[in-house]
Amino acid sequence: MSADVRPIAESELHDWLRAVNTGFLTATRVTDADVAQRAKYNDLARTQGAFDTDTGRCVAAFRSFAQELTVPGGAAVRSSAISNVGVLPTHRRQGLLTRMMRAEFAAAAARGEALATLIAAEYPIYGRYGFGPAASLVEWEIDVPRTGLDRRLAAPVDGGRIDLVDAADYRRLGPGLHDVLRAATPGAVGRNERWWDLATGLEEISYRPYKEKFHAVYRTAEGEVAGVAVYTADDHWTDAKVPQNTVQVRDLLALTPQAERALWQFLCSIDWVQKVRTGYRAPDDLLPELLPDPRSARVVTSADFLWVRVLDVVRALGARTYEVPGVLVLEVTDEVGPAAGRYRLDAAQGVCERTEEAADLRLDVSALGSLYLGDASAVRLAALGRVTEERPGAAALADAVFRTARRPWCPDVF
Repeated sequence: MSADVRPIAESELHDWLRAVNTGFLTATRVTDADVAQRAKYNDLARTQGAFDTDTGRCVAAFRSFAQELTVPGGAAVRSSAISNVGVLPTHRRQGLLTRMMRAEFAAAAARGEALATLIAAEYPIYGRYGFGPAASLVEWEIDVPRTGLDRRLAAPVDGGRIDLVDAADYRRLGPGLHDVLRAATPGAVGRNERWWDLATGLEEISYRPYKEKFHAVYRTAEGEVAGVAVYTADDHWTDAKVPQNTVQVRDLLALTPQAERALWQFLCSIDWVQKVRTGYRAPDDLLPELLPDPRSARVVTSADFLWVRVLDVVRALGARTYEVPGVLVLEVTDEVGPAAGRYRLDAAQGVCERTEEAADLRLDVSALGSLYLGDASAVRLAALGRVTEERPGAAALADAVFRTARRPWCPDVF
């Protein structure tokens, strides 16, 4: 079998969406509303399909969109966010994803995007294309009675207050809160209008109808909005008619530790609630230690999440700041993209440039992606055989230079 890989036309959106839904096992049909929504938001120049040359049907899908990724130091780096990647099971192992990925890397370089990002559903796939896991996540389940919190104290103890608001208020207040949080959180990405419309029910996907949510806003003693928690709850009762409900946090944005503490206190004080599922949080989140008994928060998910692929090494490394001064010469290999070469990083100056100097470290571009946001350890990667130390002590210096005081975190699936 052979296939034609190319950007799709608007008339092909229905067939392309069918391939996406089939690949993701989400639906067997595509509605007119789904197509209209995609026509509104998809950049067709960045929406690829692979079309079987015998049947003409779309058998693989691929999409990217413009994104800004916050890096250590607070800069927002232009990135190509990759999503909706799927190859039908009838056409796997024919090189279709490789062709689409190569086309995207070339287009991203032409657009001036220094990075590509994605959320990897399957671990083994994306390292082949130069992506490395760069930010992870944790989800906890809180056993509310064990926390040691006084459930009568739902109000913040710092003079602030919690107000319940509706989805329209969340739609109005949330983007500003998120913009402030994103600018201070390496690994965070922007949320576009579609994200907010889907999160508040202004738009729906046919196979994923909107579910009503509760919205709690934290205001400081001065009346400033400094946090919001969005949550749902189940309706579970024992045979003895005792409520045993679980709250599921869908979004929690807190600009200060005080706001974070107040929102978790509130969530753990809701009547009838025995468990709180936190949703995906930063791997070094404050939450467990905010509770009198941190063991009441049990880890239920701990996994890699955001993957980063460096396309332009000079611009990517020059965009972030570094913890300590130091000079490193990195020799980067890249079999399917544009990043191969030898680079001199002066961390004190925040300058990266190509060089002919002898390399201190040799690494694949996927390992560079893992190091980029400061979460991975070069010493550990060297022990795993993913980094080769050409100068003694270079891996330890790379750890001191690249790693950050707080771990990177991406709050959003895309």
